[in-house]
Amino acid sequence: MNISQQVAFVTGANRGFGRHLTLELISRGAKVYAGARNPQSVDIPGAIPVKLDITNPQEVAAAAMAAQDVTLLINNAGSATGATLLDGDLDQIQLEFNTHFFGTLSVIRNFAPILIKNGGGSILNILSALSWFSSGGREGAYSAAKAAAWAMTNELRLNLYPQNVRVAGLHVGFMDTEMTSGVEAPKSNPADIAKIAIDGIESDSFEILADEPSRQLQRALAGGVAAIYPQLK
Repeated sequence: MNISQQVAFVTGANRGFGRHLTLELISRGAKVYAGARNPQSVDIPGAIPVKLDITNPQEVAAAAMAAQDVTLLINNAGSATGATLLDGDLDQIQLEFNTHFFGTLSVIRNFAPILIKNGGGSILNILSALSWFSSGGREGAYSAAKAAAWAMTNELRLNLYPQNVRVAGLHVGFMDTEMTSGVEAPKSNPADIAKIAIDGIESDSFEILADEPSRQLQRALAGGVAAIYPQLK
């Protein structure tokens, strides 16, 4: 895929990692629709603001109607409520799944026919190292929702590949964005991760491991629970 020849749609494009993805795409010559709940907050030169709350089916459908030339869809919009599974607020847990799973699926269901109509293309789902790992802490609902998004990515990859649509997943640990401002842990520069993500799309990768924590976790999966959670005796 030559990025300079693509028309991209990025969800959650007005800030954080989505903003860096949008900037990277534009720097490589792509046309970019920037989805945001408040389109007036999109201040990126060259980006085309589109009103989009991915948990709102009407807005998802309207966004797809407004961007009929898309060949690259990046599902970046997310939430991080800090809800735990055992005693967290059920509405917040549901919000995590409505965003990372059902909202993302809604966007794909609306845009996949457009990609197919346009001769094929790519979808990139922004996942997380936490889709493979749970800390037992305040990321419980987030981790579970990202794990569901990973399973969805695998399923849709098989469904859409015969129709010339490649579905990729980006796994990455903590990035230095507003969403992780309260997290005390090593963080990657989101601009660097955006370059890695777009490089992966351009090279037709199905799975993009953007940092060492993600690579370590992928290797540990083969060892099962004992390898991932050595504290469990």
